[in-house]
Amino acid sequence: MQRNGFTLIELMIVIAVMALLAGVVVMTVGSSGGPTESATRFAGRLAAARDQAILTGRPISAWISPSGYGFDQLRGGHWEPMTAKPFDGTDWGSGMQLNLTATAASRSRVRFDSLGMADQPLAMTLTRAGRSAGVRVAATGEVTVQ
Repeated sequence: MQRNGFTLIELMIVIAVMALLAGVVVMTVGSSGGPTESATRFAGRLAAARDQAILTGRPISAWISPSGYGFDQLRGGHWEPMTAKPFDGTDWGSGMQLNLTATAASRSRVRFDSLGMADQPLAMTLTRAGRSAGVRVAATGEVTVQ
């Protein structure tokens, strides 16, 4: 007996494979790297630093400058840069502008103690191409994106 066409099962398998491939493409293409994505990534890393300070019982600080940010951990009475992901230093990217509203300085630092409390509140805004997003750190250590 000769068949013409495809069975319903064969069509469903092809559609499932195409959907899987489309999902992979969407995940790997990435977005434009705008301020919202950068602020969300930074806020996630800040929250992870707070959690790490609580888990290890050692204070962790995050420094923020117009060019990027990084993390330090207190060891042996002095601050050492953290180089392991996700705490390695990162640049904001070209064209990104930083506005630190908590301080007049061009560089700021927020420290999380072993209880997860921040030494000072922090508010910052990232702007690129007319779009902006903000990150706030409350004195309680809570990190939010706005």
